[in-house]
Amino acid sequence: MISEPKVVMIGLGYIGLPTAALIAQNKTYVHGVDINADVVETINKGKVHIVEPDLDKAVSDAVSEGFLQADTKPVQANTYLIVVPTPFKAKNEPDISFVEAATKSIIPLLKEGDLYIIESTSPIGTTEKMVDFIYQERPELKGKLNAAYCPERVLPGNVMHELVHNDRVIGGVNEKSTDKAISFYKEFIKGDLHRTNARTAEMCKLVENSSRDVQIAFANELSLICDKADIDVWELIKLANKHPRVNILQPGCGVGGHCIAVDPYFIVADYPMESKIIGAAREINNYKSFWCAEKVQTAKLEFELKHGRKPSIAIMGLAFKPNIDDLRESPAKYIAQKVLQNANNEEYFIVEPNIESHKIFKLTNYQTAADKADIVVFLVAHNEFKNLKLKDKVILDFCGVLT
Repeated sequence: MISEPKVVMIGLGYIGLPTAALIAQNKTYVHGVDINADVVETINKGKVHIVEPDLDKAVSDAVSEGFLQADTKPVQANTYLIVVPTPFKAKNEPDISFVEAATKSIIPLLKEGDLYIIESTSPIGTTEKMVDFIYQERPELKGKLNAAYCPERVLPGNVMHELVHNDRVIGGVNEKSTDKAISFYKEFIKGDLHRTNARTAEMCKLVENSSRDVQIAFANELSLICDKADIDVWELIKLANKHPRVNILQPGCGVGGHCIAVDPYFIVADYPMESKIIGAAREINNYKSFWCAEKVQTAKLEFELKHGRKPSIAIMGLAFKPNIDDLRESPAKYIAQKVLQNANNEEYFIVEPNIESHKIFKLTNYQTAADKADIVVFLVAHNEFKNLKLKDKVILDFCGVLT
């Protein structure tokens, strides 16, 4: 039992749990909070509920050594980190109700000199808004708390390494808060810590992922053009990138994940007239998924006309990127659902080698699916797919598996 935690981590998901484990590895007592009782029970057994390299050992060690425990309620500490989801309401408007609820839960526990940090992706001005919210409830603390925003910038599949080694942007609501937050992160981060204010730090997170989304949209738009122009987009990009100042990304079946497919909307929602390129990129990347689903439908009809029978179809991949188990905002999952909605007694094989089962899709081994299918649809470039021997198949490669 942790008697005096120095850190309360609210949210034990894909970022919160690895961060809590990392802090605990530094021999700092962490009290993790999650509203899901099953998650809490799993962590307190020294186990994990998400797949991430090296996370299981980090959590197991931290729990067994007494530096990490989980609960559904926060306790008093010196530092409070908010790492909860920020989903959307109607019309892609950000919903900060989870951040508000997490903040509300710690208001009675706060004391002078405490450090309050938001890591959740948030609209610009959220940190200041939450500080005002705290002071409305606890006016005696006004000017006596330290509050900052510090966005994560890690890659799923390499989180434990990048949490330590990546640079971080840290923005306080005032200079004192920035100093306090930098001192905190210095204890376990080896990357450089870049100081700014809270609003700039919030915008920095949104801009990083919006930039990536725009670059992917260019590649995806090229793939649409090349399909009509009868040009191999993979060869085209490879040749164009021989130019010393050109670096076009690879197209895919859309954009997914908890960041790139989501964060641009935080800007578009607040600045719709000014964010034309950002908004258009979102539309292109969303349309690419619809286009892929339509391509599968066309291939299915063409096969039936040519062979006089319905094809069997393998949908290869459901994750939002290669070699992970994360299906959040996955365009591949959307395409699979769209294709199955149009099913008409064809045989389908749904493949995702990084998960054991799915509550909607019946999963098939990737080799079995490739062997039995007439049409093989590559949606995610998992390593397992790259060495498949495919003969006499109709192949739709939307992610460059075969390039």
